[in-house]
Amino acid sequence: MFYCLNWQEPFSYNEYQFTQGRNFYYINQADIIDSFYNIRENIDSMVYGFYILELIEKSTPVEEANEKIFLLIEKTLRLLSELKDNHLKLIVAFELKYISFLGYRPFLNGCVMCGNGESKGYKFSNLEGGLICSKCYTKDITAKSINKDVYEAMVKLIYAQLDSLNEVDISEGILCKLHEILEEYILYNIDRQGFNSLKFFKSNKLYFD
Repeated sequence: MFYCLNWQEPFSYNEYQFTQGRNFYYINQADIIDSFYNIRENIDSMVYGFYILELIEKSTPVEEANEKIFLLIEKTLRLLSELKDNHLKLIVAFELKYISFLGYRPFLNGCVMCGNGESKGYKFSNLEGGLICSKCYTKDITAKSINKDVYEAMVKLIYAQLDSLNEVDISEGILCKLHEILEEYILYNIDRQGFNSLKFFKSNKLYFD
């Protein structure tokens, strides 16, 4: 018995039974566990859903089992299918947890380079994988400035349970800034240039609004 998300039928979560042949596995039975159909009924849900699938496709090895990531995807798609608004909070929380499961958890307990935990200002470094303090700014000139609100939002979401996000109060502006930082961080670590799903979303956002 084998459980998987069906990339040929977007968002569909299926159960398969296989028989091993001489050279191939043959499907004996296939059952839909959840089609997450409601994702298709909301344009924001649908585009973010495609972003999740594209991210997984571009960053995980083919045919390599990872139960932790699988369960994260399943829960995120289930919650996404139930949302009518406030999608970005779920997506940012997913990004933080997913990149952590890949082994690139951002270091947030002070400066990743010198350990300074009492800096007046931090930047986020893709190169170093976390916060760097004012004393270390020159070691990564590409690091992006983040304010206290963005930092605190990142800490809240990396620890928050996905099904308890309603209890986490973060403004849309902070979420947008955090999503921008995380998108670049993810692309840097998976060695990609961009996500087609997000390019489409950004270019059509005004129309959808």
